[in-house]
Amino acid sequence: MDVRQLTPDLWYWKAPHPKWREWPVDARDGRAWPERVGCVYFEAPEAVCLIDPLLPQGEEESFLRHLDSDVERLRRPLVILLTAGWHRRSADELARRYDARIDPDRLPPGIAEIPIRGADERQVAYFIEGPRALVVAEIFAVDSSGTLAVYPSPALTRPDELRASLEQIEALPVERLLVSHGEPILTHARHAVSRAIAEAQLS
Repeated sequence: MDVRQLTPDLWYWKAPHPKWREWPVDARDGRAWPERVGCVYFEAPEAVCLIDPLLPQGEEESFLRHLDSDVERLRRPLVILLTAGWHRRSADELARRYDARIDPDRLPPGIAEIPIRGADERQVAYFIEGPRALVVAEIFAVDSSGTLAVYPSPALTRPDELRASLEQIEALPVERLLVSHGEPILTHARHAVSRAIAEAQLS
């Protein structure tokens, strides 16, 4: 498991996805997506937040011991947020263990939700205000060459709505972009996001 502490209250980890061999290749370069996917831990003022969590295969016990310790230390409820319905991953198992809420109606303070519109499916981005981190599902990804690009959903039917969502994201003061697929962008992410949006093919 690859674990990175980005700020005192924000961590990013990668874990192997059990179904990665079933994914289509990246249409931009014809290569397979990496096996490991990104997940986020954030200590919000009123909750411990996990975004798109996936327990690392073979390291589950160690991971859960650390998470148990954090939840006990902070004495805050655990909240699980999903950027997309297909990112449920280990959410149900963790929700049972910690009596946690998945996608609650009220987000913890300090986290804003940006809907990714244009398709008849739920996909959102989360902006964590303190560390200025944007967490995404597949609307942004980094390919094998390290290039950030916009990846519209195959279900996209309303490009104008998607463009409006991307403009909302572009206006945010994003410093870190935490992607599910590829390497995260940990400094000056706003510039990379703007360039990817400018080059996006949305029709």
